[in-house]
Amino acid sequence: MSLLSKLRCITVDVTGTLIAYKGELGDYYCMAAKSVGLPCPDYKRMHEGFKLAYTEMAKKYPCFGHAAKLPTIVWWKTCVRNSFIKAGYDYDEETFEKIFRRIYASFGSSAPYSVFPDSQPFLRWARGEGLLVGLVSNAEYRYQDVILPALGLEQGSEWDFGVFSGLEGVEKPDPRIYKIALERAGKIAPEETLHIGDSMRKDYLPAKSVGMQALLLDRFKTPDAVEWKKSGATVLPDLAAVQEFLTSGNKLTC
Repeated sequence: MSLLSKLRCITVDVTGTLIAYKGELGDYYCMAAKSVGLPCPDYKRMHEGFKLAYTEMAKKYPCFGHAAKLPTIVWWKTCVRNSFIKAGYDYDEETFEKIFRRIYASFGSSAPYSVFPDSQPFLRWARGEGLLVGLVSNAEYRYQDVILPALGLEQGSEWDFGVFSGLEGVEKPDPRIYKIALERAGKIAPEETLHIGDSMRKDYLPAKSVGMQALLLDRFKTPDAVEWKKSGATVLPDLAAVQEFLTSGNKLTC
């Protein structure tokens, strides 16, 4: 008996599983600076500055400011400003406003993202097999409302429901985000649900902790995958392999 026959719902992580970033962060910050006649910021400094600023904002105002009722654009504006400052660039207010709006618009469009070739076929196949398909992502509302539809991943044709941290106020690896997904799925038992993601800490372990089945994708041949397998996780290279796995007689490792 195939695993597919035991499932009624599949939930899927988004970034790294269905879509990926194109280029480097510095590319978009460079384009924004050039648009107001300034030279490109240093890529390495910008990347490090962003990592620090994002980590600080995520700690102080988790879920993109949900609990603090901080508008998403204000959360990102603070994060981007601090990114530049930490990288050594302190622009005047008028200049920064122009740069920020360019950056915010870019990351609110499909431009910085690409869809893995097997994503849409897999999602459509799963729904065609009668499975409910949900998305579970640490992302703000623009993923659901703008970015995913612009990339051809639309609610109603590729997925049925979404659980996005910026809208829910809960983020991975908190198991509650998976409990919300199960609630959205309706009267479906956790063991009848399979979660697919690319992080042991954020996807596999919390999904398993609420009783869901889970497996991991290793699209980029990460060294961590060796440890994932040693710990007992089923690890597959892509969604085409997941489809084949689900229809075969294979069983998930525990």
